[in-house]
Amino acid sequence: MSIERNKLVVRRLLEEIVNTGNVELLPELVGADCRESNDPTGRAVGLENMRAHVLGVRTTFPDLHITVEQQIAEGEWVATRITARGTHSGTWMDMRPTGLPVEITGVNLDRVVDGRIVEHGGAANMLEALLGIGAVRIVSTAEDDDARE
Repeated sequence: MSIERNKLVVRRLLEEIVNTGNVELLPELVGADCRESNDPTGRAVGLENMRAHVLGVRTTFPDLHITVEQQIAEGEWVATRITARGTHSGTWMDMRPTGLPVEITGVNLDRVVDGRIVEHGGAANMLEALLGIGAVRIVSTAEDDDARE
């Protein structure tokens, strides 16, 4: 499969499934034994867990929209830089909904084999989202306060 085709598979997952919640398309784009790269046990995530994850994210952020900012690919691997935007409308990490907008930037790394994602992982800047909804705040030190005076 070509590099451009692999990039399209990942883009379709984000735009046609995550952005819409249409989890019925998952078997077309994700392998049944898909693995989570960030899981040190190497367990298969599988379609059911991917389905539950997408639906859970859409419950927390019902208006979620992911924008693909950039994709770079080599062989089976596709790196995708994304920006996710949505409204915090459901419980998230045990935090009650705030109704506030959230923006999260991140990078996903997917391995595509025979037209399906078989390995997925990534990193997201959760701090910016947590700051945005007021879940965390920057606390100044006494030295910072002295410098402002």
